[in-house]
Amino acid sequence: MMNLRIQRPFTATPRRQGGAVSVLMVIALAVIATMAALALDGGHMMLNKTRLQNAVDAAALSGAKTLLQVEGAANMASVTRTAALNTLTQNANATGNNELATAIGGNPGTFAVVELSSSVYGPFSYPGPANAKYVRVSVPNYSLTTFFWGVIQSFGAVNKAVAAIATAGPSPTSPCDLAPLMVCGDPTKYDPAAGMFWGFKFGDLQVLKTAAGNSSPIGPGNFQLLDFGSGGSTVRDDLAGGGEVCRNVGQNVQTAPGNKVGPTSQGLNTRFGIYNGPVSASDYPPDLVTTSSNPAITYDDSVNPPQMKYKGQTVVSSSGNLTAGSDAIFDYNDWRTSTAACVAGSGSGCQSGGVFERRMLKIVVGDCTGKQGGSTSIPVLGFGCYYVVQPMSGGGTDSQIFGQFVKECEGDNVPSPTPANDSGPQIIQLYKTYINGSGTPSTDS
Repeated sequence: MMNLRIQRPFTATPRRQGGAVSVLMVIALAVIATMAALALDGGHMMLNKTRLQNAVDAAALSGAKTLLQVEGAANMASVTRTAALNTLTQNANATGNNELATAIGGNPGTFAVVELSSSVYGPFSYPGPANAKYVRVSVPNYSLTTFFWGVIQSFGAVNKAVAAIATAGPSPTSPCDLAPLMVCGDPTKYDPAAGMFWGFKFGDLQVLKTAAGNSSPIGPGNFQLLDFGSGGSTVRDDLAGGGEVCRNVGQNVQTAPGNKVGPTSQGLNTRFGIYNGPVSASDYPPDLVTTSSNPAITYDDSVNPPQMKYKGQTVVSSSGNLTAGSDAIFDYNDWRTSTAACVAGSGSGCQSGGVFERRMLKIVVGDCTGKQGGSTSIPVLGFGCYYVVQPMSGGGTDSQIFGQFVKECEGDNVPSPTPANDSGPQIIQLYKTYINGSGTPSTDS
């Protein structure tokens, strides 16, 4: 007789199937839990990486801006570092950044590294070189709170931490806060490395606006004013710092005949804290440093060529230092030193409510070749940074603007695509961070 047990096909019992499903469910739930844990910790890392990078970017920008303001000061590195770390701390204390604030613990100097360099490529160090222009802020290790990461670490995974690095420094820009003044430049004489700017030597004393009766490079009746609007009120506001006119190299500017001594002096002198006419400190604050030599520099056009004199002696310049005979004149170098001390909080005579570089005009340098007449269209060669040495007289034959062209100043427009080895108005921007001394970008840049 055939064995019926052998003939019966094998089928798993419901109880046996239930056990297999339970094992699969346990494995699936474990995988899902692991993935959820990784997503939670991974999202937490990405969020804090973004927050850290934003804070480091802001710190680098703040440090670079401060470095521009205290350039040349004995304590410029420490002041720059303090500004960068203060900005980092302020960002950490912002809403939502509690974890970052806890990690810093009130001691940002041990959390972040601030270094300076004269080149965007480095090498970076602290206190850095005397001619430093670029600031790098880095956080090499920011350890984060773990949720399920500890389980993963037990299998040899790396610690849960993020890092960030940022570099900031100056880049040339075409300014939009142009003063309505122009000088005629020589297009064949541009060599900033040698201190020559369209025929003007950095640091030399220059007359930017001649008084009525003096000659002008672009013809009689034209006193180097530009037509940025209508009438003296526009000249006043623009020279006080309220202008919003932008120009680029290669574009044209229109000159304006006439002198407009009153509006010109009323606008310009707000930078020294002198207010006459419809201008006020609330709209146009003074510079941080308003000091100038007394008596004022004068313009002697009884000789040919005309001479600039101080106490009857001809003014001479050596590396930007202005003197007349045995007398020193308060010049750009003196102003720079005093301004750096004011920014660092160690200066004296600093103006309450004063603003950095109010005594610095951004002006057009034009190609006046073959141009004559009162109202003339002039091609733009570039833009100059012009430090105003003293207030302007309100009228008469002494209504000149005396100042010195300097290599760099703050700008207010978009950065240039070619920032290296340039001069004129500058704007602080972020750069890629490079491995020291090379053009290779950092992996965390």
